[in-house]
Amino acid sequence: MNPRRARPSRAFALPVVLPVVAAAAALALAACTATASGETDAEGAPPASGSFPVTLDNCGFDTTVEAPPERVVTIKSSTTEMLLALGLGDRIVGSAFLDGPVPDSLETVPAVEEPFADEAPGSEATLALEPDLVYAGWESNLTAETAGDRETLAKLGVSTYVSPAACKEEGYMPDPLTFDTVFDEIGEVGSLFDAEDAAAELVQEQRAALDAIEPDDRGLTALWWSSGDDAPYVGAGIGAPQMIMEAAGLANVAADVHDTWTSLGWENVVEADPDVLVLVDAAWNPADAKIETLESNPATREMTAVKEGRYVVVPFPATEAGVRNVDAVASVVDQLADLDL
Repeated sequence: MNPRRARPSRAFALPVVLPVVAAAAALALAACTATASGETDAEGAPPASGSFPVTLDNCGFDTTVEAPPERVVTIKSSTTEMLLALGLGDRIVGSAFLDGPVPDSLETVPAVEEPFADEAPGSEATLALEPDLVYAGWESNLTAETAGDRETLAKLGVSTYVSPAACKEEGYMPDPLTFDTVFDEIGEVGSLFDAEDAAAELVQEQRAALDAIEPDDRGLTALWWSSGDDAPYVGAGIGAPQMIMEAAGLANVAADVHDTWTSLGWENVVEADPDVLVLVDAAWNPADAKIETLESNPATREMTAVKEGRYVVVPFPATEAGVRNVDAVASVVDQLADLDL
């Protein structure tokens, strides 16, 4: 994962008193119960039309949904945008820890326009929304200190699902991350929500868009700078930055580091002298600030890419595994074509 290093977390987990726990459990269980006879449940929702319950091995944890989730809390932009892209935005009752605005191509919903937490939410705030599923972008979003650990939430009738690209357990961590992993997540989410047709259509669209991209063929080298000033935090050899750069035709100068992201000393960056600098644009660490740092530092301002202004900018929400990765590849290729090389 790619932590926000420049923003202090305001998230906190408060102890949940037993009455709150009991109420949350009852509400969550009621929300995910459907009758086999075709009658509506207590909330008036019809029973699932697909084959339920569904159980998935998710980062080494068995995620089970008894029926398509109706009340979902999403944590991180990648999970929020996944549901929006699948036409499931009306299921979102709360979103948190968003990394930037939703792109114009996705129709948003009030719960996304007004997130209930700027950082990883605490368990009390999460349970107050009475979710039947919490869909998290990182495993660290589901701990006792954040939205709640997965075992405890399961006992309360709240299912959990983590983006498989963020799994860290041995045997589950993508090594390397590929577009097939991203597309597989779309399919898994579709199965959880009885939305297999929408998921298949989205995967087909994304595969076609990816296949239509003609990567840059000039053999350019690049450094992906995500965050950090004293020591830049850069895209390494097995995560989303590597996946995006490789698809765009760029050779990552940090590809030999066997990790998703890594800290890299400025002396190593200067020595690598990449042809292009890919700069992640985030509210807490914008691309403009990165450019100012590069052009004001006596060492980095002598780098070829800095002297020639060879910058490619990618918005932070497109840099983590999700439905915006294909668009990120296309954008990088277009920006490379505009550079004076």
